Amino acid sequence: MLRHPKYVYSPDMNLIPAKLNLGDFLIRRLSEHGNKIAMINGATDERLTYNEIVQTSMNIAVSLVRIGVKRGDVVGICAESRLENWCTVIGIACTGAVMTPNSIGYVKDELKHVMNISKPKFLFCSMQGYKAHETIFKTLNFLKHIILFGDERLDGALLFKDLATAGPNSIISSNVKFEEFQGVEVEGHSDTAFIMYSSGTTGLPKGVVLSHLNVIAASSLPGVADPKLTILNITPWYHAMGLMIGLIFFCNGCKVVFLPKFELDLYLRSIEKHKANYLLLVPPVILALTKTPSNYDVSSVQIILSAAAVLQKEVINTAKEKFKNLIDVYQGYGMTEATVIVTIDSLTDGKKCRLGSVGKVTKDTVVKIVDVETRVPLGPNQNGEICVKGPMIMKCYIGKERSEDFDEEGFYITGDIGYYDEDKYLYIVDRMKELIKYKGYQVPPAEIEAVLLQHNGVRDVGVVGLPHELAGEVPLAFVALQPGVELTEKELEQFVAERLSNPKHLRGGVRFVKEIPRNPNGKILRRFLREMLKKHLNHL
Repeated sequence: MLRHPKYVYSPDMNLIPAKLNLGDFLIRRLSEHGNKIAMINGATDERLTYNEIVQTSMNIAVSLVRIGVKRGDVVGICAESRLENWCTVIGIACTGAVMTPNSIGYVKDELKHVMNISKPKFLFCSMQGYKAHETIFKTLNFLKHIILFGDERLDGALLFKDLATAGPNSIISSNVKFEEFQGVEVEGHSDTAFIMYSSGTTGLPKGVVLSHLNVIAASSLPGVADPKLTILNITPWYHAMGLMIGLIFFCNGCKVVFLPKFELDLYLRSIEKHKANYLLLVPPVILALTKTPSNYDVSSVQIILSAAAVLQKEVINTAKEKFKNLIDVYQGYGMTEATVIVTIDSLTDGKKCRLGSVGKVTKDTVVKIVDVETRVPLGPNQNGEICVKGPMIMKCYIGKERSEDFDEEGFYITGDIGYYDEDKYLYIVDRMKELIKYKGYQVPPAEIEAVLLQHNGVRDVGVVGLPHELAGEVPLAFVALQPGVELTEKELEQFVAERLSNPKHLRGGVRFVKEIPRNPNGKILRRFLREMLKKHLNHL
């Protein structure tokens, strides 16, 4: 009945709507912003208004139901960032179906793995995505229908415009009327809205199950977006950071400029052209921007939100020199398992951040710091494992018992080490999960190790992150070869590059060793590998 004195509580906001269909919630929220510009493709200058997104989303929802999509069916998206994505996400949610995003950059084994987790029956796909993965798609028995973005039609596939626009050759003959539309009834607390993917120390990505309630709660977060600001976003939308924060922007009526891919010159030119005030970035991109001289006018920039990895204070200070009108660089702490954000400072009150902190606990969320060994809750300024609880915390991982990742009080066990100060600001100290943070991507060492062990010449392997000024960390492999085998560093780098996507390539190289240090249970002792790496670097 009483709040725990050593837990960190957020203010109670209670902003959850009576209806818990995510799509219906988004339709109502976005319709409030009328004919205001919602999105601009910074590369092509194509744009959509909020009313256009709402109309297209409703059309897609009704069309999907007419072609057989039912509550609980899984519908995938595999495409680069493009205007059609958001209408598709909202339309799927309205039907009560489950949306799952797939990175267009996945290679064969990765794509097969994630699609076998979610088993989508329908798939929205760009032609770029289709051509990259056509062979895989044709092997998946559960995939029944492909819907293509763009104008190029393939045998047996529908086009996005067949669902999104009304007409004699479309699924619907006239536009759906707003006043007549409502989303399919769902059990918002328990029905799944999204299946996302989160990498862990076990190697391959895990399916993160997010309910309608989870995503509605995240989309309603206050203090993250100001509708008066123009936002420039390059974060991919298959990633929780890009997808969920994008929903927050739209719910608040922001104008969002996006780039399908990051190009430094185009990015700086887009700041100047659109007078962008708010940049959503990961630390390596912030560092690249600060180190690149340019003649573009970036004086419009007021806010930078950095996420996906801890940003060093030296980089923050350099960013303030680069962007003369910058109020501050704000940092947040979150994860796919928490839908998006656990802690953040308010970006809309004009206040400066507390240097080194990742902010305060977001609404309706509780954080506790526990002793790693005893699991006893700790007080201020004591390092321990971060555990979180609230309406944004995932239901579970697909194929895992909830009890494996949640404690007896229902807190999700993050595996991250941190502390809070006397004013309840949170600080991240270290990560227990051992993930390599490459340009904001979470690279699991175990996945690279599993691939290297497929090579007949490799006896044992351990992968760690090599510190890198621009990228944060790059994967480096310690390899013990089979007796009598000779391999080169380049051969193993190529072996990995052919089997894993770009962030997982061995940019840190390969170090050949006699043995990989392991404990009696066989677990790799990565701290010993890091010590070996540190000694090697000190001798260079």
